[in-house]
Formats: sequence, C-alpha cells, structure tokens
Amino acid sequence: MRRAALALLAKNISPPNLSVMQDEGFSIGRLRTEVLSGLTVALALVPEAVAFAFVAGVHPLVGLYAAFLVGLITAIIGGRPGMISGATGALAVVMVALVAQHGVEYLFATVVLMGVLQVIAGAMHWGKFIRLVPHPVMLGFVNGLAIVIFLAQMSQFKVPGSMVSDGHGMTGGEWLTGMQLATMLGLVVLTMVIVWGLPKVTKIIPAPLAGIAITAFVVIGFGLDVPRVGDMASIQGGFPSFHVPFGEGLGIYGTPLAPFNLETFWIILPYAVILAAIGLIESLLTLNLVGEMTGKRGGASQECIAQGVANVTTGFFGGMGGCAMIGQSMINVKSGGRTRIAGIAAALFLLLFIVAASPLIEQIPLAALVGVMFMVVIGTFAWNSFKIMRRVPLMDAFVIVLVTVVTVMEDLAVAVVVGVIVSALAYAWQNARRIHAITRESESDPGAKVYEIQGPLFFGSSEGFIELFDIAHDPDHVIVDFRESRVADQSALQAIEAVAAKYQAAGKQVALRHLSRDCHQLLSRAGHLMIDSDDDPEYEIAVDYSVRTGILGGGH
Repeated sequence: MRRAALALLAKNISPPNLSVMQDEGFSIGRLRTEVLSGLTVALALVPEAVAFAFVAGVHPLVGLYAAFLVGLITAIIGGRPGMISGATGALAVVMVALVAQHGVEYLFATVVLMGVLQVIAGAMHWGKFIRLVPHPVMLGFVNGLAIVIFLAQMSQFKVPGSMVSDGHGMTGGEWLTGMQLATMLGLVVLTMVIVWGLPKVTKIIPAPLAGIAITAFVVIGFGLDVPRVGDMASIQGGFPSFHVPFGEGLGIYGTPLAPFNLETFWIILPYAVILAAIGLIESLLTLNLVGEMTGKRGGASQECIAQGVANVTTGFFGGMGGCAMIGQSMINVKSGGRTRIAGIAAALFLLLFIVAASPLIEQIPLAALVGVMFMVVIGTFAWNSFKIMRRVPLMDAFVIVLVTVVTVMEDLAVAVVVGVIVSALAYAWQNARRIHAITRESESDPGAKVYEIQGPLFFGSSEGFIELFDIAHDPDHVIVDFRESRVADQSALQAIEAVAAKYQAAGKQVALRHLSRDCHQLLSRAGHLMIDSDDDPEYEIAVDYSVRTGILGGGH
C-alpha cells in the first residue's frame, strides 16, 4: 500500500523549471533591474510583515522571518518567477484566534502542517482546479484585494503603538492630527507623484525605489516629525534559528511548546486546512495575474509545492508562514522584475535589514511606503471592470461585485468559493433551461415517433427532460435521439429510467439512439443498455438501445 502511494506521488511530480533567468537572457542591465526591483520590494515588505505580525498577535520578527524564508524559497523553486511571497494579512486574520488560545508554538506547528498539505496538493496537481475560477471572479478578486490593500494602509495614519489587539486583530488607535497628518499626506502625495512621473523621464532606477529614497531624504534631511518604520517596532534581530515547536517546556518566545500527540493534531488541523486553502488560492490567483501582466505562464503545481516547502521550513524556523503577496508582486513586476533574481534579492535584502541595517531602515518614513502602496492600489484595481459590467450578462456583473464585497468583508478564500458557486449555479440554471425536443416521425421505423433532444441532460435539466414526453398520446414505438445532447450524471440516468418506466407501464417501447461515446459508457456502466455495441458512438451504424428499468429504484 505504501509502495503504491509513493509510486503515485512520484508519478505526479514532474521536474520543475528552476532556471534563474528563465528566457530573459543574462545582461548587466537585466541584473541591475532585478536587484533594484528586489530592493524596492524588500523595503515595502518591512512594514507589511510587521503589521501582519501585530494582527496575528506575535512578535514582529515572526512576521519578518516568514517574509524572508517564504520569499526566498518560493523565489528559488516557485512556479512563476517575478511573483513575491511573504507574510500576508489574509493568513494573519486566521492565525490570531489560534495564537490567543494556544500560543505561538501552536502557530509554528500549524504552519508546518499547512505546508505539508500544500505539498500534497501540488504533488497531486490540484492546482489545476484554479482553472474553474471564472473571469468575473478574477476581476472581483483583483478589485477586492486592491481595496483591502488600500484599507490596510489606513493604520499607518494612526499614532504608532496606539492600536491594540482584541483577539481578532488590531483595532482602535488614535488618528494623526494637525501638522503631523498634513505633513504625512503631503509626503504620500510626493511619493505618488515620483512613482507616476519618473518612468516618463528615466527607467534606470525603479520608480518606487526612487520615491522611497527621495521622500526618506526629505524627511531625514529636514527632520520632519512623521511616523517612521522604527515607530512601529524594532526590526533588529539575528539569523532565524532552527526550532522544533513540538515537545515539552517553553519555546523561543516563552510560551509552552505544542505536545506531539493527537490532541495537538486535532487542534491545529482545522487551522492548517484553512490556511493551506487560503494560501494556495491567493497564490494561484496571483500567479495567473502576474502571468497575464508578463505574458508568461507559470506552473500551478510547482507553485503549490514551493509554497508548501516554504511553509514547512518557516514553521521550523520561527516564522508565521505566508503565501503570494499581490501588492509586492505588482511592485516587483512594475519595477521590471521578471526573473528569480528579483525575489531572491528581495529576501536577502530583507535579511540584511534585520541583522545589520535595522537602524537605517527604521528611519524610513511610513508615508513613503504608503505612497508606493497607494500606487499599487491604483495599478491593481481593474478600472475597466466598470465598463465591462455594462456589457456582460447581469449575473457576471453581480459576481464581480459580490466577490469584491466578500473579499473586503470576509476573506479571499470565502470570496472565491462564493463566486465560483454562484457562477456554477448560474451556468447550471442557464443550461437547464436549454433542454427541449424536436419531434418527428421516424424515417427508418415507420409509425415510430422520434424525440430529438436538444441541450445537455444533467441534474438541472432532468425534470424538464421528463416533461418533454407525451406518453399517453405517443405511438407504441418511441425513439429518443441524443445526437444533439449529452447524458452527464446520475440525475440524467434517473430521468432516462423514469421515462422508460412510464412507457413500459403504458405498454410501449422506448429506444435510445445516437449516443456519444461518453454517454454510451455512462449508460453501459449503470446497466441501462440491453445491447453492448460501440457502433453508435462512432455514428457509423445507428443502433437503437433498449433501456432496462428498475436499476436505480426510483431514487428512493
């Protein structure tokens, strides 16, 4: 059994593309662009990682280590070069209850299990199911995350240290007022203008990096009194060290270790499943978005495995886990980052900030980073969706708005699931209404009546299918022609049997004709066909199939 499982796993794992430059080609100019883009991303990662650590109720270094480790590993072996991963708010809001009830060591254990589940998902190629996400859901996802990123920046306009945790995240806090607020708003606008205008002059330096550097120079040079990175928390620390969160005694932050037993497993399993699902959904949707912007396709399964390996590693090195970050990915792509070098550079710069350059990085004004993120919001939001919603079907427009709202009000995973379900139900209803029949006399069987079924036969259209037949007034021989239809599921089989049973009770004969190969196999497997022939699916000889009744027992 174990050998068979390992063989199946090995069969599903395909060799990943780990080329550093992909198809960009190496040059000094490309290397400079990638490294500077990575530096820009690293600067933007610092306040985000610290803020999300606060949301989860853990030490800032837990968020920073996660951003470094997840970012580095996914950059090296991920499926989409150019995509940035790290600690995210979507995961942090799930973690906060676990940390509050059981402590940070249980979080580390959960992150390890989360990573294992993601590796399994990648090895089994479950990432391909992201194809089931319709385009309206993608638009809603992009718009919702843009709004979430915007709202997340509002906390930077509060007095540092004034926000408190309520067990569900950070809340409260005093807003900046007077000259301090006016100065910060002015610096935000200055950064946004630089990010917008510099590319029109030169692209030697990434515009977001220039915006951060110029704004920081103005603040430090004139001694302006505005919140800085260091006001949120100190980012000084050492290299992340290996740490097993299971066992007895106290962990690295003074809280009890998670016992290595089934009780711990059942505590962390629900959180691990939710975190793994949210992480993969956000990562795969971001992968598709980055792929559209760069005109390249990424490996969904490879990305799942990379995210899983990164989270397992992070859990053993005292990090809070993470997934793809759409905001930082947009900064990277728009700064010119296209290869693995940018992501690797971002992670290494972040580690450098932690171990050696924290005094310098802590002087960077939050206004500069807020300005960069505001430009990310403007660039991420699908403004053409307003035009699209006036031209697409009403249900698609509703799904765009629904996913956007749910993303903001709840979280990404819930929003995507809701959007897919609503889209699927709408599609099923539309197809259910398509079922109808064209009736005529048979040319090959004189006196017989032919029902030419139009539209798919499945759970949504099975009742409508049954209502198509006039059993009382039909002749003794009836042919149901499926040339323009498909038999899809058990409900369809039930409907066919119900119709055949009604004709049989009336002393009449019903036959099926022109079954496609998949329909033929489905009906044969169920045992409904009294003749076993492959002629009809090839449409070389039209075979009439008699139908056995009483197989499904009326569905009761």
